[in-house]
Amino acid sequence: MSEPGPFADELLAGLRARPRAVAPKWFYDEAGSRLFERICELPEYYPTRTELALLDRHAPELAECIGADAEIVEFGAGASRKVRLLLSALQRPVGFVPVDISGEHLAEAAERLRAEHPGLIVRPLVGDYTVEGLQLPPPAGRRVGFYPGSSIGNFEPPWAVRLLERYRRWLQGGGLLIGVDLVKSPALLHAAYNDAQGVTAAFNLNLLARANRELGADFDLAAWEHAAHYQPSLQRIEMHLVSRCAQQVRLGGERFDFDEGESIHTENSYKYSVAGFQALARRAGWAPQAVWIDGARRFSLHWLQPASTEP
Repeated sequence: MSEPGPFADELLAGLRARPRAVAPKWFYDEAGSRLFERICELPEYYPTRTELALLDRHAPELAECIGADAEIVEFGAGASRKVRLLLSALQRPVGFVPVDISGEHLAEAAERLRAEHPGLIVRPLVGDYTVEGLQLPPPAGRRVGFYPGSSIGNFEPPWAVRLLERYRRWLQGGGLLIGVDLVKSPALLHAAYNDAQGVTAAFNLNLLARANRELGADFDLAAWEHAAHYQPSLQRIEMHLVSRCAQQVRLGGERFDFDEGESIHTENSYKYSVAGFQALARRAGWAPQAVWIDGARRFSLHWLQPASTEP
């Protein structure tokens, strides 16, 4: 069992709360990161392949927006698969700072990028990009942010505004390229988060397995099940871990009682209209510029500039 830290503190706080909830950033230990890579390859999970297709198709336009001699900061970099399309299209990129909470996963991706782009300064940063205290390394050039995957949807809209405000400060006048999932058929959304192979369920349950491994908790994984549904009034997918029976769980010297059917809310994934996201970005001090959307209107890429530098 590891020493208590942010994961233990946040999980304990989430289990004490009503309703019970924990932030989705804690999905991403080594096992969780691997499972998420598998999710991205699933036939039902449209966001990754749709965003990759947009990045590939519009790479020259994206590179023109970003400009030459930029240092890319990717928030929530994971395997850094998508940034490869950007780096290949950019003129003389001077550096890449991938930021992620999963250290082992990040180090592997950084080594691959160094091999693919000799001369590129790659400086991985293990840390939580959702908190104010993150310290980026000194810039190696003009900074531009990259936040793909529609991870902005994991935040309640007021918190999403705060996060975008923080990015604006960290990027020191640079732009931000961000992926945003769009409002669409509830049936498509339900399928994307309830895949037939059960990979998303394993990803969700890994949160409890991680608590057992790292914190000495005694969650019985067989006593929990994955549930995901779309809330149309809130325009968001909700993921939960639902207790199959009345049970007790111990963590950090505390006992938590769960009724049958009681859940731990593990993730929200908000979906936006283009206008709705642009309004949110403006509240955070960004000026929306170009936007790219796939033909089926499932996903969007937005180029934002700080409002104070809007042409």
